[in-house]
Amino acid sequence: MSSRSANPTSAVQNRKANKGEERRAAILDALETLLNEHSLDEIGIVDISRAAGVTRSAFYFYFENKAKAVAALSRTLYGEISDGTGMYLAREGSPREMVDGLIAELIASWARHPNLYRALRDARDSDPAVREMWDCDRRSFVDPVASMIDAERKAGRAAEGTDSRALAVVLLDMNDRAVESLSRGGPGSLDPETAHEALVSVWLNTIYGSKL
Repeated sequence: MSSRSANPTSAVQNRKANKGEERRAAILDALETLLNEHSLDEIGIVDISRAAGVTRSAFYFYFENKAKAVAALSRTLYGEISDGTGMYLAREGSPREMVDGLIAELIASWARHPNLYRALRDARDSDPAVREMWDCDRRSFVDPVASMIDAERKAGRAAEGTDSRALAVVLLDMNDRAVESLSRGGPGSLDPETAHEALVSVWLNTIYGSKL
C-alpha cells in the first residue's frame, strides 16, 4: 500500500484540528473586539458566538464560560510582560535604566490592551480558576525579581535588608494595584505617566536605598 493511501485518517484529523483552532481563534478575536466597546458584564455568550460566526454550543465546546475565554485571551498579556521582564532583568546597565525599562514594559502592555486588562480583572473576581491563574502568573515573576535583588546586593549596588522574595512579592503587588488604578479610571485613579514615575521611584528606593 502506498504512503499516499496509508494515512487518510491522519489527514482528516489534521483538517479537523486546524478547523478547531480556527474556531477557537475566531471566538477569542470576537471577544477582544467586543471588549473594545463593552464591559465583560455587558457581553453575553450569544454576542460572542454571533460575532465569531459559531454556534453557542461551539463556544461551550472550547470555553466553560466567558471568564475562561478572557483568561485564554490574557495569555498574550502574560507573554508580553514575561518577555519584557526577562529582557530587562538580564540586560546590563544602571539600576535606573533596568527598573525604568521593567515598569515601561508593564505600562506599555496595559496601554496596548486596556480593555482586556479591565475584563481580566472582572473575570478573576468572578471565577476562582481565573483568580488562581492570575495569582500563578504573578508568582512566576517573584523568583526572577528576587534573584535580581540578590545579584544587585552581591555586587554591592543594592542595600542589604529585608528578604528579597518578600520585597519581590510586595513590589509586584504594587504593580498590580497601579495597573488596576489605570484600568479603573475616573476620579482619584492614576494616569500612565504618574504611575510610571511613582513605580520607578518606589522600586529604586526599596531595592537600592541610599546606595543610588
